[in-house]
Amino acid sequence: MNAKASGSLTVKELSKKTWSDFEAVLGTNGGARGCWCMHWRLSIAEWTEGKGEGNKRAMSRLAQREPVPGVIVYENDTPVAWCSLGPRSSFPRLERSPLLANIDDEPVCAITCVFVQKKRRGSGLLPAILEAVCEYAASAGYPAAEGYPIEPRAGKRAGADTAMTGIASAFLDAGFSEVARPRDDRPIMRRKLRAAK
Repeated sequence: MNAKASGSLTVKELSKKTWSDFEAVLGTNGGARGCWCMHWRLSIAEWTEGKGEGNKRAMSRLAQREPVPGVIVYENDTPVAWCSLGPRSSFPRLERSPLLANIDDEPVCAITCVFVQKKRRGSGLLPAILEAVCEYAASAGYPAAEGYPIEPRAGKRAGADTAMTGIASAFLDAGFSEVARPRDDRPIMRRKLRAAK
């Protein structure tokens, strides 16, 4: 399931074919501090041990399995963002998180990371990225998408380690609503998805 369009953005699943585009978005550091988007999938000890090349290899293995670990978002043919997504059960660390505990039993598409390519940050592209990702999630049969963004304090910017989950205002602009707020700066946001035709 690839190339779902939203305006000028398209989405492709992470696979062997799109791996080089994933690398282009995450850069030589693999996102923040050698994460390669394994933060929510491993224990902190496993993540630390694999930091860098180990985490990269782990994500490469996931890219060859179902369900896919995420999607790359393209503007025209240029990769501009990565989004880690899937059922909450794909993210053991999220499932164990006392802060981001499951609020009900609705089967959601958990959006755990939205990483925008460095040159495109601050360009206002994030709501459109989330819109494209929601179209993909709807086509994959999810009834709802759920995000765990940061809401920076007034006049402050989120750091790379916290901004990886997205920014609350962009989720609002993409049609998400707040369903819980376990901490002042950390809402849980959800959007109902229309059924794929």
